[in-house]
Amino acid sequence: MNKKYLTWMLGVLLFTNCKKDNTKVITNPIADTGKLKIEFNHTVDNLPVQLNSNIYINEAGNHYELIDIMYFISDFTLYPHIGKPQLIDDWTAIHYIDIHIPTSLYWNIYDPIHTGVYDSISFIFGLNEQRNQSFAFANPPESNMFWPEVLGGGYHYMMINGKWLNPLNVSTPFDFHLGIGQIYTDTIHYDVNTITGFVQNYFKVTLPLPALQITKDNTSTIILNMAIESWFKTPNTWNHNYWGGSIMQNQRALQTVKENGFDVFIIHN
Repeated sequence: MNKKYLTWMLGVLLFTNCKKDNTKVITNPIADTGKLKIEFNHTVDNLPVQLNSNIYINEAGNHYELIDIMYFISDFTLYPHIGKPQLIDDWTAIHYIDIHIPTSLYWNIYDPIHTGVYDSISFIFGLNEQRNQSFAFANPPESNMFWPEVLGGGYHYMMINGKWLNPLNVSTPFDFHLGIGQIYTDTIHYDVNTITGFVQNYFKVTLPLPALQITKDNTSTIILNMAIESWFKTPNTWNHNYWGGSIMQNQRALQTVKENGFDVFIIHN
């Protein structure tokens, strides 16, 4: 091997080793995030709910009062103006609301929310099949929402309890409850021994947002209002005299409640 070739090889090696590495490592930048709080309000005819007062009249002409308002929402999702929807699924994917528990009327969402403008939200009213598992809640108040195992198990989606004046003008309790329905062969006595199947009565609510802006390191608020009177009038007029005080074993009644739930929520700024 001659000296010229050795000199050339040495130069190549030196040039290769000394050459500056301009290769850049590309990493995904961490997205800016903010926080979201949801406030839950409850009204009748645009006025704050008054409990234990027989001051309300529904679309069917029933005089009634409200005693309890309790329900679950889950699978809360935000839809941005640009980008992919964000499902709230960390830490607390289910939120329980109880009008008697002030802290439950505020949901400080654990998930960091990507900054930007959001046009709409959706959520499940109640619990889907995967989330609605018996004994999922070990402690009250959530555990008090249990739905009898023989009627499908899991938990009530909603419990609105109250009283109405029946045709004899007697104050009579009503349980306006929503949960898993049943299919019976005995549709007269609703004998649990004749149950042949179950019906999921949860439903999805989708609402437009008045241009919700999530900004970096700040907390934005959504006010979610339940208009109680809507449960009793659209699209079906609810008559307590017809349906009676307890509907947990009456799928026709539960289906009517489900259908009436489409417009009970509205967003306020």
